[in-house]
Amino acid sequence: MRKAMTLAALAATTMIAAPATAQEKDSFRVAWSIYVGWMPWGYLEESGIMDAWAEKYGIDVEIVQINDYVESINQYTAGAFDGVSVTTMDALSIPAGGGVDTTALIVGDYSNGNDALIVKGELGLADLAGKPVNLVELSVSHYLLARALDEAGLSEADLAGVVNTSDADMIAAFAAPEVEAVVTWNPLVSTILEDPQAKAVFTSADIPGEIIDLMAVNTETLAANPDFGKALVGAWYEVMALLASDSPEGVAAREAMAEASGTDLAGFEAQLASTEMFVDPAEAVAFAADPALAETMTGVAEFLFDKGILGTGAPSAEFVGIAYPGGAVTGDEANVKLRFDTEYMQMAADGAL
Repeated sequence: MRKAMTLAALAATTMIAAPATAQEKDSFRVAWSIYVGWMPWGYLEESGIMDAWAEKYGIDVEIVQINDYVESINQYTAGAFDGVSVTTMDALSIPAGGGVDTTALIVGDYSNGNDALIVKGELGLADLAGKPVNLVELSVSHYLLARALDEAGLSEADLAGVVNTSDADMIAAFAAPEVEAVVTWNPLVSTILEDPQAKAVFTSADIPGEIIDLMAVNTETLAANPDFGKALVGAWYEVMALLASDSPEGVAAREAMAEASGTDLAGFEAQLASTEMFVDPAEAVAFAADPALAETMTGVAEFLFDKGILGTGAPSAEFVGIAYPGGAVTGDEANVKLRFDTEYMQMAADGAL
């Protein structure tokens, strides 16, 4: 699942050198992992839609499911894959922070309730002072907690601490009498909220547009092989049309994605309801071009630096440069390693693929 970064994983990536200058080629590999907003990648592979778009451009694109989210990013960073499904936070901290120039080719969605801070009983945000909170440390759950504490006028120092808890153990942890608060993501959120004691006091819907999911690709590979970008983007938005359709084909596509993610159609659609999917490429272009994105990413960089996970030896939160449509850059302009590129999404919006 997405969002499970650890210091050990980061340490592994910092020993990986950036790949050599990319060359033209005709075969590509993309990695993805299970999360509601990324299920279309599996469907692209299984349905043959990716093959059709790749054939249109005379290339081959293999889409590979990796069960361990962090491992998929590590393998991308090492050069084993040309692209990977990833959050903006992890794209910044792992490949970009590790020196691999990475482009956000597709801004797919943002979490709009899929991530939540859940408490027991009548506790509120202010009541978390002096209490421990269970979460996957150094993940976007940790980021969500920081934003929630900001809203309450608190900081992590006001807590009894955070308890690093695997997502696999989160449901059992919440059931333990001594645990009063957890932060996690769907489908775990939905399961925990079935407990009559459980109450969500802060979710990603309270910070819309901050927890963003991407298809990120190697910048040099994309520059040398623009047809790779065209094929990926064209295939993605064909499936987006299905995802949003009430036609029999659309329902069948969602049913296939639901089954692949371990739920039924109702469960999958409930998760989609708390995910702001950019099914229209023009919406994704507008989101990426909005100056608010730079503000969000500056806050993410500050969080990562504060936690010591913004690349090896990062001297400040501006260690990694981030480029945006229109030429704006936050961070170090001499070390731009993460780029939001709307060119290919705009092609899809214009019907030019």
